[in-house]
Amino acid sequence: MGKRIENAYKSLDKNQAYSLKDAVKIVKENAKAKFDETIDIAINLGVDPKYADQMVRGVCSLPHGTGKTIRVAVLAQGEKADLAKAAGADIVGAENLIDSILAGKIDFDRCIATPDMMGMAGKVARVLGPKGLMPNPKLGTVTTDVENAVKKAKAGEVQYRVEKAGIVHAGIGRASFTEDQLYENTKAFIDAINKAKPSGVKGTYMKKVSLSSTMGVGIKVDLNAL
Repeated sequence: MGKRIENAYKSLDKNQAYSLKDAVKIVKENAKAKFDETIDIAINLGVDPKYADQMVRGVCSLPHGTGKTIRVAVLAQGEKADLAKAAGADIVGAENLIDSILAGKIDFDRCIATPDMMGMAGKVARVLGPKGLMPNPKLGTVTTDVENAVKKAKAGEVQYRVEKAGIVHAGIGRASFTEDQLYENTKAFIDAINKAKPSGVKGTYMKKVSLSSTMGVGIKVDLNAL
């Protein structure tokens, strides 16, 4: 354990749960690496993702974005392709984009497709699926409104999906953000997870929430204070 992490732990009670505002303040104050650390949230949910009616997956628009530059690729043709380019998409194409992906060139963070392109997109499902990049109607990445989808992705829309252990992870900002910006982003993400509660969940849904920075310690959030 590095001295910086060790010193941070000395000033904290690892068993204490802090209010969301206090947790944000502590995480930000301890993010002292030489780079702009990402502030992450981890939420333990009382779900079993192997059951379809307990899957938690969706998107959340953060009020202040993520602080990360998102490269967007769009599978579209004709007018829709022109609209995607105008909206700021980094890569726009059809067969040429499919060929590029199959060749292993995946230099984008989000892939959007128009419905008519999904037959073609099926060719790269095995490549994009494991990376979480396959266009999906539930995530708003299969749409006729490519212009709006590109703008949302560029503005800091976060996709989330619960893991096998029932945990949802997301980056909700940077250490350079103000405390208010980080608080509002975190609150928006927690609210989105709450609204995404599956119908099949029994018992406690949100079991644990913690915040951390890339190189920092994990801080527990008091669920009762949320």
